[in-house]
Amino acid sequence: MTVRVPAKVNVQLGVGGLRADGFHDLANVFFAVALGDEVTAEAGEAGEGVTLTCTGPDAASVPLDDSNLAARAARLLAAHHGLTPNVRLHIAKAIPVAGGMAGGSADGAAALVACDALWGLDTPFETLLELAAELGSDVPFALVGGVALGRGRGEILQPLPVTGTFHWVFAVADGGLSTPAVFRECDRLREQAGTGSSEADVPTPDADPALLAALADGDPAALAAALVNDLQAPALSLRPALADTLRAGTEAGAIGALVSGSGPTCAFLAKDAEAAVAIAKSLEASGTCRAAHPTYGPVAGARVR
Repeated sequence: MTVRVPAKVNVQLGVGGLRADGFHDLANVFFAVALGDEVTAEAGEAGEGVTLTCTGPDAASVPLDDSNLAARAARLLAAHHGLTPNVRLHIAKAIPVAGGMAGGSADGAAALVACDALWGLDTPFETLLELAAELGSDVPFALVGGVALGRGRGEILQPLPVTGTFHWVFAVADGGLSTPAVFRECDRLREQAGTGSSEADVPTPDADPALLAALADGDPAALAAALVNDLQAPALSLRPALADTLRAGTEAGAIGALVSGSGPTCAFLAKDAEAAVAIAKSLEASGTCRAAHPTYGPVAGARVR
C-alpha cells in the first residue's frame, strides 16, 4: 500500500510568545505543494514489529529507529485499534530532511493512511486527525493538504479557500536546522530587542487578511507581497548564508521569497511555471544551494496512490 504525501510551505508563519508549556501560539498558513514523499506499507511476519527502510537523496539522514514519525504512527494506530503491528515501511524520500518543509511529519501522516488501508481499519478521518496531532503539530496538515490556517501549535486546522495554481521553487541547503533551536533563537532575539518573548509580551498572531484574499483570488503578486515568516530572522541568525540564497532567487526573477518554516530550505514564488523552471536553474548555477526544485500547489494531503 503506497501513499503519496506533500511537503508544505508556510506562506504566513506568525509566532506568538513562549507559553508555559514551552510551545508558542501560531498563526500558520500551510500550503501543500507537489514535491512530496511516498510511504509504502507491506505486511510483516508475525513478531517482526515495525521495520523501516528509506531511499532518496537525503536517505542517510533519515532515522530508522523509534524516533521516526512513520514508525511511531504505525504503532500509535495499531495501539488505538488494539492490534500488534507487524509492518514493513519504506520511505521514498524527496522532501528535504530538517529543511522546514515538514518532511518527517508528512511521513507520519502517510504511514497512518498506509497502515489504515493495509490493515483494512477504515478509521474515521477525524480520528486520524486526532492521532496525527498526538504525533506532532504539523502532522494533521499533511493529512488535510490544500491550504489551511493552523492555530494553537499549528494542529487546529481551518481549511482556506484558494483559487488556481501557484508555482514555487524550493532551494535546498546543505545540512538542516533544528526547529526547536530556531524557536529558541526567536525568543532570544526578542529578548535582545527588548520586546520580551513570553505570551504576556507578544500578541497572539492572526492570519493576515491581505494574504487570505490573495489566496482566494488566485493572485500570485498579491500573495508575494504578503508572504511573512517570523522564524526567518532567527533562521538567518543561525545560518547567515541563507541571505545569499534568498537574494539569488530574487535576482533570478522570483516575485516572492522567504525561508520555509524553520529553514534552511528557501521558498520562492514564481509568476508562472516557466519562470519557476528558470529560477531553479539560476539558483543551482548560483552555488548558493545544494539543489533547487520547481513545483506547484496547492495539492491534496496524504492519499493512497
